Amino acid sequence: MKLLDEMRAKGCAPDVVTYNVVINGICKEGRLDDAIKFLNNMPSYGCNPNVITHNIILRSMCSTGRWMDAENLLSDMVSKGCNPSVVTFNILINFLCRKGLIGRAMDILEKMPEHGCTPNSLSYNPLLHGLCKDKKIDRAIEYLDIMVSRGCYPDIVTYNTLLTALCKDGKVDVAVELLSQLSSRGCRPVLISYNAVIDGLSKVGKTDEALGLFKEMEGKGLKADTITYSSLVAGLSREGRVEEAIDMVLELQGLHIRPTAIIYNSVILGPCKARETDRAIDFYAYMVSRGCMPTESTYMILIEGLVHEGFGDAAVDLVGELYSRGVVKKTSMQNVVARM
Repeated sequence: MKLLDEMRAKGCAPDVVTYNVVINGICKEGRLDDAIKFLNNMPSYGCNPNVITHNIILRSMCSTGRWMDAENLLSDMVSKGCNPSVVTFNILINFLCRKGLIGRAMDILEKMPEHGCTPNSLSYNPLLHGLCKDKKIDRAIEYLDIMVSRGCYPDIVTYNTLLTALCKDGKVDVAVELLSQLSSRGCRPVLISYNAVIDGLSKVGKTDEALGLFKEMEGKGLKADTITYSSLVAGLSREGRVEEAIDMVLELQGLHIRPTAIIYNSVILGPCKARETDRAIDFYAYMVSRGCMPTESTYMILIEGLVHEGFGDAAVDLVGELYSRGVVKKTSMQNVVARM
């Protein structure tokens, strides 16, 4: 502030860019109310705030949860003749969607053309994500069509949001169809796109189809990661294809990909379900030998396997020992004991 006074004293009047830098600094210090006062006093200094000034305050209001103040600021700037930009609306839409206020966010988006602003993918994406989060997948797809009809073409973030939501909602076939259409829609699938659908297929017993997508993905030059392999290994194991699951884990060594505990746990689960706990224990030993730390889930899978095979006493003794070492929670121990 002293520097501003000094500038004025020397006949160098600060411009709006200077004031914006100061207001941004005040906001970053967590002094939002001071920044608002400064905004309101700018005309008395001979400088009117512009849209960037308001966006700085708006973003700070949203980040501190003051969304009603943010909406009031939007109305105030319009009444003062300062036209909001697409960024202005996107800040508010994004925040409202994160708070679950989807209906209010939609109202804001629909008002954008009244102010000469055309919504872009950054305007629609939070809405689609919010609808998917609320499990309103059909409404999200409907809004996607509205978005396209208005000349706003979805980006890969839009499609990845829908692919993930469709798979979580059990609409895996729809997700597969959408994934196959991405290139024709001018959007190239990325690793996240494939991972979402591969995981969805693996979870509904369509691991062969997931493996087909895996090969397609590699053919397009996309390199699989631990998430990809985790989904495939889990799918194979769930379908009783333990040998294939183990082979895939062993292949990872040559690919310099270190399997996670989640991957090992998926393999261990297979033989446990097949009443082959001794085999699962052998793979557990392999897991430890490869330097992967077992999790509580690892131990509980093995214990459940022992119970499943009729070794209840051994399971109770083991879970008691693991509890005394702080490896498993008390509730886990109690659940095993309750089943005896």
